[in-house]
Amino acid sequence: MQKITKEVYLKWYEDMLFWRKFEDKLAAVYIQQKVRGFLHLYNGQEAVLAGALHAMDLTKDKMITAYRNHVQPIGMGVDPKRVMAELYGKATGTSQGLGGSMHIFSKEHRFYGGHGIVGGQIPLGAGLAFGDKYHGVDGVTLCCFGDGAARQGSLHETFNLAMLWKLPVVFVCENNGYAMGTSVERTANHTEIWKLGLGYEMPCGPVDGMNPIKVAEAFDEAISRARRGDGPTFLELKTYRYRGHSMSDAQHYRTKDEVAEYKKIDPITQVKDIILEKKYATEDDIKTIDKRVKALVLECEKFAEESPYPEKSVMYDAVYEQEDYPFIQHKI
Repeated sequence: MQKITKEVYLKWYEDMLFWRKFEDKLAAVYIQQKVRGFLHLYNGQEAVLAGALHAMDLTKDKMITAYRNHVQPIGMGVDPKRVMAELYGKATGTSQGLGGSMHIFSKEHRFYGGHGIVGGQIPLGAGLAFGDKYHGVDGVTLCCFGDGAARQGSLHETFNLAMLWKLPVVFVCENNGYAMGTSVERTANHTEIWKLGLGYEMPCGPVDGMNPIKVAEAFDEAISRARRGDGPTFLELKTYRYRGHSMSDAQHYRTKDEVAEYKKIDPITQVKDIILEKKYATEDDIKTIDKRVKALVLECEKFAEESPYPEKSVMYDAVYEQEDYPFIQHKI
């Protein structure tokens, strides 16, 4: 893993702050009904992505995740203006406005969604890794899912085959505590999700998901293992979401005091404190970064607002009709 230098800390701060403000802007325009459907925000979990990206090789590694998926593609190189346009349902979006919030996608940047079916991406992540191994590509796939998805049966089938075939994949449970609104303690007899890997003799363990340094170190070890052909790893990133599961979540299952306690270990604040403590930047430098982030978010909003909606005919380009399908009766 490359050394965590002054430049890395400054990048982490700016990136994580941008992701946070990007999501905050989406929350604001959602209330104005400019973004429709479901909206799942990443606030609080930024250290997971920051640490992962530091350990990845973005020229060949892949990522696949669930529907809390707006900022991951941005971190992997997708233009944030196009991501916001996709959420607006505009033609300039990553999928021409046809995917929306839960289905951001970029083959060019090796980001494979964005999946609305809980746990649906877990076997697909192993499939991506299988493809790399089959074709001799020296890439590793990060397959991310939440604590709720860890209860899906497909996880066990996938873990079994991934270990059997020594696939170059890192399984990542972003455990933010409540799934859709039910705590881990109420969904299983065990509370240490990472121990699910033990049944398959898969290297596994818990990680402080609020600290990008700890995250980067854990991912570096797991990615290195996968890249040298030693198979998968299962990491449980213990993190926290400051907002509800989605914008429609009333959050009756937790107190404001609990959220406030977790905000004391906010990953953005942690990195900012290190920057100031080590004198990597001054308070004025931080303010300059803050202004730059704010300006970029406004630029994304302006782009999305001014972009056109797709023509209705575009919807038909994404489906096909087989003229000679044997079970279709044609009227004479």
